[in-house]
Amino acid sequence: MTCHSCGATMEPTQTGLPFKVTESAIVIVKQVPVMQCSSCREYLIEDVVMKRVEEILASVDSLAELEVVSFAA
Repeated sequence: MTCHSCGATMEPTQTGLPFKVTESAIVIVKQVPVMQCSSCREYLIEDVVMKRVEEILASVDSLAELEVVSFAA
């Protein structure tokens, strides 16, 4: 797969990503599988992965100011 931004090769990897779930709550999801550009570091999240991320975000404590969870959990 090639990067839509720079045309370099995108490679599968895992990364941690922050998501704002309420005005005052942020969830960091660790070990999210993404396709990341080897040159400009742009990344893509596949639909099936994003669906799982949405499930994870729906199950976290939205009253917590900051929560860190693993994608695999």
